[in-house]
Amino acid sequence: MQSVPEEWREGRDEREGGGAGGGGEGMHAKNGEMLVKRRVDSEEMNGGWKKKNGVEEVEVSEKESLMMELTRMVQKMVKESSWWERRGIDCSILAAAFFCLPPAFLLLASSQLLWFLAGMLLMGVAHAVLTIKGTHLASHGALSESQAWAKLWAVFFIEICGSFSARAGVQGHIKMHHAHTNVIGLGDSSVWKVPFLPRSVYLFIAPLAVPIITPLVALAHLKGHSLAHVVRTVLMITLGLYSQYWLLINVSGFNSPLGALLCMLICRNMFSVPYIHVNIFQHIGLPMFSPTGRPKRIYQMTHGVLNLPRNPVLDWVFGHSLINCHVEHHLFPFLSDYMCLKVKPVVSKYLTERKLPYQEDSYFSRLSVFFHKYQELMVFAPAITELVGVQ
Repeated sequence: MQSVPEEWREGRDEREGGGAGGGGEGMHAKNGEMLVKRRVDSEEMNGGWKKKNGVEEVEVSEKESLMMELTRMVQKMVKESSWWERRGIDCSILAAAFFCLPPAFLLLASSQLLWFLAGMLLMGVAHAVLTIKGTHLASHGALSESQAWAKLWAVFFIEICGSFSARAGVQGHIKMHHAHTNVIGLGDSSVWKVPFLPRSVYLFIAPLAVPIITPLVALAHLKGHSLAHVVRTVLMITLGLYSQYWLLINVSGFNSPLGALLCMLICRNMFSVPYIHVNIFQHIGLPMFSPTGRPKRIYQMTHGVLNLPRNPVLDWVFGHSLINCHVEHHLFPFLSDYMCLKVKPVVSKYLTERKLPYQEDSYFSRLSVFFHKYQELMVFAPAITELVGVQ
């Protein structure tokens, strides 16, 4: 089998956007063709761009690569956008979800079935917005331009709201999944595979265990960390779980601890099934690459990432970067959900004009593919793709 042409590989002298784990400041290309200034945050190796005011700054001289040319176009759009567009819209959505919680607890105190169900629905939606959209944006530091506030929001959303370890979340999502997207053994989404489960159980029943499994996995990730980190993580996760339980007992008036726990499980499970689906639909079944034969970043992301169409529910609950702008998100992971949506026309047009893939498919089409090809996609080892002849 032919290998990837050398000029497409990630090299020491030219890494487009931090492919396999970074790059240093002041990286120079040979022959003076390209100068890229970059700084990788020690906590968030998020594509390797120098971050200032929410903008990935890239300085290019003479000859631009495809990734650098696209980055320059996106950078211009971000610089011309207001704070409200860059962060405010998404922060407002998260704030609205948080302010929905008090009326949800009050509605759950109602003896009327309709109001009680409305309270449960409201709490389930609010919880999903905070724990899916919120944790995702917080893990990327997309909620604040301050690193200190970014770390604080990561602890709040990932540990208190999401019942997971912030450090493990950033390590797994940013430093592995984004740095090594669809690279076998590194960022290939195999963490979501459970080969011994039948397809119907995996796709429709097993996701309901996510709220129970998540804190247990978080505890397993604490092994080998300092005592202070372990204590903080356990306290934050406990605070998130116990505060919801306490409010259900003391505000919503649940008389039975078991009833309160059951309500928590139902609310936290409301979007568990589509959550698992989205995590596998947009990467598994697409081209996979070997660690030694990965293409450059723009080829890696355009071949290994897929967008789902706009969805009035999932767009708000999961965020654009996880649904209909996932390609844009993987190319520019520091952007907020709204900014991913804003740059989407530019990115899609550019990739189409350059004859690069811009992959899109519907939710139910992907569900059908996974249902009928479950063994191939979720049980057997994936085939390695070698991009030969792509211009």
